[in-house]
Amino acid sequence: MSPAEADDGPSGIHCRLDELLAERGMTLTRLSELVGVSIVNLSVLKNDRARAVRYSTLSAICRALDCSVGDLLVRTD
Repeated sequence: MSPAEADDGPSGIHCRLDELLAERGMTLTRLSELVGVSIVNLSVLKNDRARAVRYSTLSAICRALDCSVGDLLVRTD
């Protein structure tokens, strides 16, 4: 089975969105307003349930949080 076929299990990638928001005193609602992504979709990302994320979304989140992609997404395996 290829890695693409194993979408049901953990990806080995953790999204630190919750931690970065807390460090900056920002709410998910405010981030949603800044980046133009729904709270529901940000919540899916925050809770490590996202199967894919657009580069433009990553870029907008990182711009709003003044961080790099490596600060937001980390390997856990």
